[in-house]
Amino acid sequence: MGFKRKRKKKDRRKFRGTYLIPNLITTASLFSGFFAIVASINGRFEAAALAVLVAMVLDGLDGRLARLTHTTSGFGVQYDSLSDLVAFGVAPALLVYLWALKEFGRFGWVAAFLFVVCGALRLARFNVQTGSIDPRYFNGLPIPAAAAFVATGVLFYLTLGDWAHLRHIYVLVTIYVLSFLMVSNIKFYSFKKLDMFKRHPFQTLVALVLIFVVVATEPYVMGFVLTAAYVLSGALSTYYYYSRPLVPEKTEEETPSPTPSNP
Repeated sequence: MGFKRKRKKKDRRKFRGTYLIPNLITTASLFSGFFAIVASINGRFEAAALAVLVAMVLDGLDGRLARLTHTTSGFGVQYDSLSDLVAFGVAPALLVYLWALKEFGRFGWVAAFLFVVCGALRLARFNVQTGSIDPRYFNGLPIPAAAAFVATGVLFYLTLGDWAHLRHIYVLVTIYVLSFLMVSNIKFYSFKKLDMFKRHPFQTLVALVLIFVVVATEPYVMGFVLTAAYVLSGALSTYYYYSRPLVPEKTEEETPSPTPSNP
């Protein structure tokens, strides 16, 4: 009696890996956030603030690069959100607490914790609402913008020197306001529809060059001014958003999109 050998069934499932370049950039952003935490603990507040800004640049780069090279993935989305929570939630909260808020006792650390938890809620809501809201606007202040406001505020204070008195009470109120803005329904322009690879009027190039020159002249001051202007622009963006003609709502369920983007 002949017996047929049973061949092992080959696993024909498609190999699931990860894209290296976008995830490595996300790792670099996470490293910058961790470095900001260590620098804050050591009292190097300027280095910590700069590290948060570097993380913001890298965070914007990984998503755009993934979309341009068609290397988006669900893993990248989740990894990017976890990195953002550390770099733009924990790092700036610890920075501002050790820099100014610890003198307020429990009100100080509560403000720092509120910043972290509101940032986490902001990221979770963004992942859920992706694909179901107008991509031209963020629903609430993006957590990288809130972190940038904290970082540039520290750098701006360093340029003032002896001129900056009574900084602590203003910082405490600002952290509570930023936390509220992150979980609010105030609209902020996302700049996602701003295509840098198509033709634009010559005046646009001139304006961008002028902005670059001004920022390069006084980077700490102008960085804070531009960040503050974006935070304040929420009122104008909200008014413009609700003053437009109504558009029929989508019937699709709110499901996360595998396209990484800045929250």
